Amino acid sequence: MRDVLEVVCRPRGRRVRWFFAGLGAAGAILAAVRVAQRGTVLDAGAALGLLLALGGLASLYGVTARVSADSSGLRVRTLLGRRSVPWHDIADLRVRLKYAHTSRSQETRRVVLVLHDGHKRLLPLPKSRSADDPDFDAQLEALRALHRRHGAPEPGRVLVVSERTAGRGWAGTSVLCVLLLAGAGLAAWFVPSTASDEQAWRSAVPCATGAPAERTARSRGAGEDCLTTLRAVIARTGARPPKQRSWVYFADRRPIERLEVSYEAAEAFEAGDKAELTVWRGQVTEVAGAHYVWHEHMTTGGEMAVIAAVSALAAGYPGALLLLRLRGRRPPDDEVLPSALPFAGALVGTALWLLPLCYLHPTTLLSSPATITWAAGGALVTLGLFAWAWHVTRIRPPEAAEDTGATEPTGGSGDQETAVFLAARFLEHTDYNPRRFGTHIVLGAGEPPAVTPHPGPGRFAAKRIPAERLTAGTVRRPRGDEGDTVPTSWHIAELDDAGRPVRLAAAPADLARILRALHSAKATVTTAAPES
Repeated sequence: MRDVLEVVCRPRGRRVRWFFAGLGAAGAILAAVRVAQRGTVLDAGAALGLLLALGGLASLYGVTARVSADSSGLRVRTLLGRRSVPWHDIADLRVRLKYAHTSRSQETRRVVLVLHDGHKRLLPLPKSRSADDPDFDAQLEALRALHRRHGAPEPGRVLVVSERTAGRGWAGTSVLCVLLLAGAGLAAWFVPSTASDEQAWRSAVPCATGAPAERTARSRGAGEDCLTTLRAVIARTGARPPKQRSWVYFADRRPIERLEVSYEAAEAFEAGDKAELTVWRGQVTEVAGAHYVWHEHMTTGGEMAVIAAVSALAAGYPGALLLLRLRGRRPPDDEVLPSALPFAGALVGTALWLLPLCYLHPTTLLSSPATITWAAGGALVTLGLFAWAWHVTRIRPPEAAEDTGATEPTGGSGDQETAVFLAARFLEHTDYNPRRFGTHIVLGAGEPPAVTPHPGPGRFAAKRIPAERLTAGTVRRPRGDEGDTVPTSWHIAELDDAGRPVRLAAAPADLARILRALHSAKATVTTAAPES
């Protein structure tokens, strides 16, 4: 490869971006003119202009971004400013992989600048929205070539960091966990007062004769603890879809002008209906008509306790993500971590016994033998679930895959009476795995190891693995985007196929068994070759 003297990265589609930037400028002018004409009123035209202005600002930021590099270092220019970093301050250049929320097939690749002091900076360019982008790969390789020539990079391959790897950011997950815990604490703080209001509502009795009923109904202050009954006539209703507000309007605005009700109530009430309104603490809690009775929903202590419990349980999932990242040995930044779904299952199992307990006994969780037994039994179930989740998400070192206790026949072709199909796959397109069609590897039954697109039985469409060409290398855990191809609990063996690197993925025990079978098959072919 020829020496790289300078690299310049500019955004793609600059004409389109400039067009939208101009459109944004026109939108800003439109918004300014509309606001100037109408004073401080923001109408539809001004809102549209403001929206165009924001889009144009984003386009202007993208079109003015520029990343360049030469022998002195790397320079970044954006709309917000400029920054230069010499090569001796840069430790590594990595790829950040981010998937779209709608589909994991849509991905975005960007370059992350890793400094020697541990700080990381995301470069605006180069940027790719495809897994196969020669321009992105060429620009990244050119930047790394300059870094190798003029800096002191960390040796090794290009690290690909995604949302599932050990090197993902932890700040957002930590903030989400703290916010959910804070919400749970706030909801729990309101449980006693909400339960007290619920008890007061349930024990309320009609007010004594002569109470200032209409004044109480019009006031939204503290009001009376007793129940006041008022008579009114419905003037009209405004029924709207369930996600919008529905109203009931009263004749002569007595005792109030209008009241927000459910969609079903607005549909049931009719103009001219006589109704009785029940008022408690200055709030209308019930409207009884001739054919329908509407009740205001009163938040109960149980509901508030359930909200607190749900928030606390929801905080457990980002907490599990942090635990997996910090647990045990520190893996490489591009190593795929185990899935946190087992911990999510443990949280769901906890919710099955905790939420009913919180709803039925929000303020008396430990006040009776029944609730104590309930809580103790549920705690034991939760402890068991989390112990199981901790066990299945352990990071198993690849060295442990060698000692599985499984043995293979000494014959290369396999002397087992029946064929054994093991879930495994080669990650590269090869002559024995065309278009990566293989999903299993079959061993035994007097035949050499072969790749099959099915779990058996039979060797239909099986393709023999040329074990004589393969040389075993290292065994490791999935890295980068490999976790989207194989389960995160699998291991990957790096093999050499006559000078071409190939990867074989399988569960640790199955992978060790397959490697032993390939080694035996290779030894058999090598031994039989001189004899022939």
